Amino acid sequence: MFSFSKFFLASSLEEAYSELLKNKKNIILGGTSYLRMGNTSWNTAIDLSNLNLNYILEKEDFISIGAMTTFRSLETNSLLKDYFGEIFNTALKDIIGVQFRTNVTVGATVFSKYGFSDLIPVLLALDSKVKLFNGGILTLESFLNESDIRRDILVEILIPKKVCKTSFQCVRKSKTDYSIINLAICKFDNSITIAVGSRPGKAILARKTMDIFNHSENIENEIINAMKYIGNEIPLDSNMRGSKSYRELLLAALLRKGIQEVLN
Repeated sequence: MFSFSKFFLASSLEEAYSELLKNKKNIILGGTSYLRMGNTSWNTAIDLSNLNLNYILEKEDFISIGAMTTFRSLETNSLLKDYFGEIFNTALKDIIGVQFRTNVTVGATVFSKYGFSDLIPVLLALDSKVKLFNGGILTLESFLNESDIRRDILVEILIPKKVCKTSFQCVRKSKTDYSIINLAICKFDNSITIAVGSRPGKAILARKTMDIFNHSENIENEIINAMKYIGNEIPLDSNMRGSKSYRELLLAALLRKGIQEVLN
């Protein structure tokens, strides 16, 4: 169980950011579901609950998702379903249980760059951006590629507003366990985006595999070629859930299944 010396209920983002910078052991709280699994002591825990960051809104060019929005809200939201199909529901519905998903927040998961996340590959495949209080707007891909954790506050996720076909694929040892490997695919017009997570490691885009499909006049004819290629492109490794070679086999099979799903 994590602990903290002081609790700070922020009344504005400016106030929360100012408090965060006062001590390197100050921390922004999300749902705290994963923090509770650790045993770290913090100085000041900063709560954003009063800042109205729990929302999913349709704007002119983006779907905007507030940092305090829960997984359960993503899972059940009709606006996300209208634009992106069942990908959020499919990716999130088997994470632990409803009570857990009602507590876990989007902002804390993305900001922490969890390698085991089923959500981050989905957001990556949908070409999402992150809006930081101090750092402004940047692509999720570039944010994930940063090696250091910023002293900043994630305010919202911005997903380009486009109706697309999507697929989320994963393999778990049991229904509510973490994924051994996962994969998210988005097809918009004739363009394919593929993100791979739980490698184990932070989710990344399979750019060269995407090029195989995106430079082909017949995507279906390239599936076998892409299946052979993606395991060499994506860095995989072993951990307690599966070996590198097992993940290579799974990834190829999930790619085929996912591409066929978005083509139907």
